[in-house]
Amino acid sequence: MDTKKSKYDMGNGSVPKLLAKLAIPAVVAQVVNLLYNIVDRIYIGHIPEVGASALTGVGLFMAIIMLMNAFAMLAGAGGAPLAAIAMGKKDNEKAEKIMGNCFSLLLIFSIFLTIVFYIFAPEMLTFFGASDVTLPYAVDYARIYILGSVFVLIVLGMNTFITTQGFAKVSMLTTMIGAIINIILDPIFIFALQMGVKGAALATVLSQAVGAVWVLCFLAGKKTILRLRVENMRLEPKIFGPCLALGVSTFVMMSTESLLSISFTTSLSKFGGDLAVGAMTILTSVASLILMPLQGICQGGQPIISYNYGAGKKDRVKKAFLSQFLACVIYAIAFWLLIMIVPEMFAGIFSDDAELVKYTGWAMRIYMAGIFAMGFQTSCQQSFMALGQAKISLIMACLRKIILLIPLIFILPLFMENKVFAVFMAEPISDMIAGLVTTITFFITFRKLLRKQADVQ
Repeated sequence: MDTKKSKYDMGNGSVPKLLAKLAIPAVVAQVVNLLYNIVDRIYIGHIPEVGASALTGVGLFMAIIMLMNAFAMLAGAGGAPLAAIAMGKKDNEKAEKIMGNCFSLLLIFSIFLTIVFYIFAPEMLTFFGASDVTLPYAVDYARIYILGSVFVLIVLGMNTFITTQGFAKVSMLTTMIGAIINIILDPIFIFALQMGVKGAALATVLSQAVGAVWVLCFLAGKKTILRLRVENMRLEPKIFGPCLALGVSTFVMMSTESLLSISFTTSLSKFGGDLAVGAMTILTSVASLILMPLQGICQGGQPIISYNYGAGKKDRVKKAFLSQFLACVIYAIAFWLLIMIVPEMFAGIFSDDAELVKYTGWAMRIYMAGIFAMGFQTSCQQSFMALGQAKISLIMACLRKIILLIPLIFILPLFMENKVFAVFMAEPISDMIAGLVTTITFFITFRKLLRKQADVQ
């Protein structure tokens, strides 16, 4: 058994300080990771004459990107908590097998997704709401990005195993290195070489490739606790099965994000045309500035919660969750207030088209009216994952999007005169209901889990 220790001792010391040390790099990593796609959109939105149309076209591809990310996290978010729990039980051998099996799953997923998405990209993008004007930009971007899907899956899926071992700064560097390369290459390819949206996609693929190499070099090197070994890559159902079972809830959350994107774009295309779809592209980018840092905070809390739950340290599990919960809620409320006050400032980052900026500012106050509730919902739902509670996590993942939001996108326009307003209004209604239900459910379940663990000991 590998006797090396993480830089951070999950089982001892101040929990809030430990959370800060793990969460801050994770949040930075998540924010920087946003730059992969947001920087593309910012540059694309400012391409002379065609910027607004190109931005709308590339925005339609987000549904496919979200689906790729979902497959990456099916393995990564499912395997990493189980690896941490195994480490808490001092079984690093099992933890390494989990990591090796998850890596093999990522390779299989990437081959399948590359073939399917590359072939059917034009048809899918048309279905998502692309018009004759925006489709060429969408296809140009999509097909180059799709060819680099293996790098995307490796970076997202395997980086979770770096974070779960306590190497938060290394995890942060994974995304920072790629994002910096992307920021440098984007203006060169888009403007200097006049490649347009193709240049944006190529810059992203190359930056993701560098990130993938960085991740694999670290996990196969000497500084890691859990090492990526060839002998552990042979798929074993008893190893990868529980990973997939636990990862399903995150997969559902992210894949339904894709379905959600499709629902929004098709409805907005019908009722508001390219202008409304373009606004939605900006809205999802701004929403990520809230959601991704929340994910980062929870990534910092996950190894603390999982390790101490596996080690039977009930008090530390409580402290870790409450610290994470407060951090998520405070951040979400603060950002929500800022968005409500100056929505057009955020819209102007992505486009200099006056009509699009004004329209997006109006839509943003509606769409994000209840996004503060995501601080509650994300913290509790991700804590279910950290505790290995796959079934409850899956139900909570389905609640906001499948049960509430997607049906409301199509139902509300039937009862409101302003159809576009009705589509945007579906978001805050779903956010607030899901946040309330998930929070109540978690606190009830959390007490039962800790009581049950105490009885077993």
